[in-house]
Amino acid sequence: MKKLSNKNPLGASFRDPAGFLYSEDSQIFRQINPVGYDDYFEGVNSGLYQQLIKSGWLVPHTEITAYQQDKPPEKIIIQPERIPFISYPFEWSFSQLKDAARLTLQVQKAALEADLSLKDGSAYNIQFLRGKPVLIDTLSFECYREGEPWTAYRQFCQHFLAPLALSAYTDIRLNQLLRVYIDGIPLDLASKLLPRKSSLNLGLNMHIHLHAKSQERMSGKQVDTSQERRRMQKHQLLGLVDNLASTVEKLNWQPAGTDWAEYNQFHNYSEQAQEHKKKLVGEYLAQTDSKLAWDLGANTGLFSRLASQAGIETIAFDIDPGAVELNYQQGTTENEAHLLPLLLDLSNPSPSLGWNLAERNSLLERGPADTVLALALIHHLAIGNNVPFPQLADFFAGICRWLIIEFVPKSDSQVSKLLQVRKDIFPDYNEGTFIEVFQSRFDLITSEQIMDSERTLFLFKMRA
Repeated sequence: MKKLSNKNPLGASFRDPAGFLYSEDSQIFRQINPVGYDDYFEGVNSGLYQQLIKSGWLVPHTEITAYQQDKPPEKIIIQPERIPFISYPFEWSFSQLKDAARLTLQVQKAALEADLSLKDGSAYNIQFLRGKPVLIDTLSFECYREGEPWTAYRQFCQHFLAPLALSAYTDIRLNQLLRVYIDGIPLDLASKLLPRKSSLNLGLNMHIHLHAKSQERMSGKQVDTSQERRRMQKHQLLGLVDNLASTVEKLNWQPAGTDWAEYNQFHNYSEQAQEHKKKLVGEYLAQTDSKLAWDLGANTGLFSRLASQAGIETIAFDIDPGAVELNYQQGTTENEAHLLPLLLDLSNPSPSLGWNLAERNSLLERGPADTVLALALIHHLAIGNNVPFPQLADFFAGICRWLIIEFVPKSDSQVSKLLQVRKDIFPDYNEGTFIEVFQSRFDLITSEQIMDSERTLFLFKMRA
């Protein structure tokens, strides 16, 4: 057996004394330390791990350390299945966050029935695998102790319930507070931002408003930790989980009035142009050897699905929360296994976050992709955001090997709309300059004008 050496923990995995994740030879491993053995073996011996993996609720793992049960080793190494792309809660649609909340509560209920409990209620412990949420932290469990409350209750409310409630009752854009508050939205802030009518929701009143007041009341005071004051029977704890699940289930948000959610009905392509563009994108994708594709500006995923349906793991990014929501809803309905819609503002992409800027990786740190689709996008970046062609070429060269990109000329009606509200200060925005600049970083493989339009689709390959 290959000898595994100790490695430094990955950025988000250094706080848990029970173990940590590390990378070796492009593989992910989790080391379990002796302090975590009791909880780990209870998860194994109770059958909880096997039950959760069979249900698709826990990422599968293989135990690769050889040891004797009566002589525990200095450490145990397991190898979890690798997630194709790590995403974060502030990149998720409303339904993605809601599904992740549902899963967390389902896992907690199953754990309690096996005399274990989730010690973490973090949304960062959930990822999307084969189109569905899955718990990725095998060490999130601890042995249940009769009478003790759920230690992860506050964290669950901050990571899941608060952003879901704010999105449903106030504004979907408040989900971005998760990018500011890495350990979840403070409950006192959520309580202030929610409208008064949210107090009529008994679950929100208990888990956010009264919870926030309780935190404020206890702030700075010595907590009575006597067993008599804090005893909570298991049936009460299961009731709390059920109540949280009911509260989450009643929260809903439907896209309405967002900029791009109805783009497919109101774009300026004729049916002939749309079909020709789909044909070209499919042909260009077939020339690549891609395993991972990013579609930047994916809208509701029409072209993303050309990649995902070919078995390519495809991340469909868009700036519009309505478009991302509709994309995810369609993928869920159709059980799509290779498509992950995510929210992303390319002019301000996800940065590095957390301690030492190393807990959560930036978008660029999670790349590169094999292929990037940039369809009907470049005019928004070059004209809408004043990003010069050389900077765009450098950006794309840093995130992919293959680039399928659509050039939209000034004569196009969509560009004309952009220029109606601003002065045309873009003399270099033309196809000739575009080709010249991008050929400084890429080899041009092929290009073709899209039928019944003035747009051209290009296939570039990163220069070796």
